[in-house]
Amino acid sequence: MKTEDISFGYLLNDVTLLFRKHFDRRAVKFGLTRAQWRATKVLYHREGLRQTELAEFLEMEPIAVGRVIDRLQAAGFVERRADPRDRRAWRLYVTEQARGVIADMEQIGRGLRKDATKGIELHEMQQAMDVLNRIKDNLQALDQPDDTENPAAT
Repeated sequence: MKTEDISFGYLLNDVTLLFRKHFDRRAVKFGLTRAQWRATKVLYHREGLRQTELAEFLEMEPIAVGRVIDRLQAAGFVERRADPRDRRAWRLYVTEQARGVIADMEQIGRGLRKDATKGIELHEMQQAMDVLNRIKDNLQALDQPDDTENPAAT
């Protein structure tokens, strides 16, 4: 059997869905969805981003991120402040309420990773991560223009 015949995509999807399900179950007490948590965490570490910059970090569409920010702002986790250099733009900042849950949410993530990797040795995990990163690199390379397919590009 060749490596390209192995259907690992379904397994990756199943693992991702299970991570999401268990994270959501553990985090429900904070009232944050996974998308809201990811946005809050990025803003905690990079306060003052514009919505479009946050969308790039999260690899989401700006409109979808706008809805996430709207909900976070309504819940008191994020605030928008006018950009002093651009009247049309807003900068995003976490509130004290968000700062109060950051450590707890990170603890949930660490606990879930610990549970998920029980019985897996560090070198096994590193090897799995190395392989997944190479697969990611291969897939990202598919998005790059291939000059061999277009002779006019050279």
